[in-house]
Amino acid sequence: MSISDILQLSKIRLTASVVFSAIAGFFIAGGNIQSIDLLYLILGGFFVVASSNGFNQIIEKDLDKLMKRTAHRPLPQERMKVNQAFYLSLIMGSIGVLLLFMINLYCGFFGSLSVLLYVLAYTPLKRISSFSVFVGAFPGAIPFMLGWVAVTNDFSIEAGILFAIQFIWQFPHFWAIAWVSDEDYSKAGFKMLPGEKGKGTAAKTLIYSLFLIPLSILPVFHFTGKLQLSVIAALIALLLGLWFFTKALILFKTLQDADAKKLMFASFIYLPLLQLIYVIDKVL
Repeated sequence: MSISDILQLSKIRLTASVVFSAIAGFFIAGGNIQSIDLLYLILGGFFVVASSNGFNQIIEKDLDKLMKRTAHRPLPQERMKVNQAFYLSLIMGSIGVLLLFMINLYCGFFGSLSVLLYVLAYTPLKRISSFSVFVGAFPGAIPFMLGWVAVTNDFSIEAGILFAIQFIWQFPHFWAIAWVSDEDYSKAGFKMLPGEKGKGTAAKTLIYSLFLIPLSILPVFHFTGKLQLSVIAALIALLLGLWFFTKALILFKTLQDADAKKLMFASFIYLPLLQLIYVIDKVL
């Protein structure tokens, strides 16, 4: 078992992007860069997500062998034993949850909930129904608002809006990935698309992409408590949302895999850029 295998088990790039969301939420809430809670949030969030990914790969190790995109992972390739992956994931999860509880009870609770939902609900549902994407969107949306909760020790409308943004974003994000990887997913029996690759699925993706636009600029209207957004920042967020929406619109028109891939990459760019807009607007 090498360091590279451990990083693959934890899905390091995915884990890092999730932690970025938590850090963004922390600074949007006015958190101090010198706060020890920021360190707990980074490490706790990292270990919780890495643990979830580890347990996910343990459950799906035989299915991962069937897919080109996952066949190289340490468990399918038997570079790591199942018991090694289990204890490593258990240790990471325990440390992560403990660190989040050291921030406050809300953080510990939501961190624990994210692991349970991801491992015990989302993972098994993937082979049963596309409803799994809806279920998986809950733990996936927790990190952004977790940063806010870490600073405020309160789950209020502000945390709810941050949660909602990342929750809605996940539908065009996951469906674009599922569209591109549909053949691979089918080999493992995963049901990730809300139907066939066609107008229906593209229409749903388009609708959720559209919902993101008003939701992302809602704080400029002062309906969201202490979560505020300046007019300039809202305009930039609006343009970003329109750009993302056009990618979904093109897919709706063409139904081409190449355009689904463009939407997928756009989703990777959209969320961190939107979060940076919020953070920079808060700092300035």
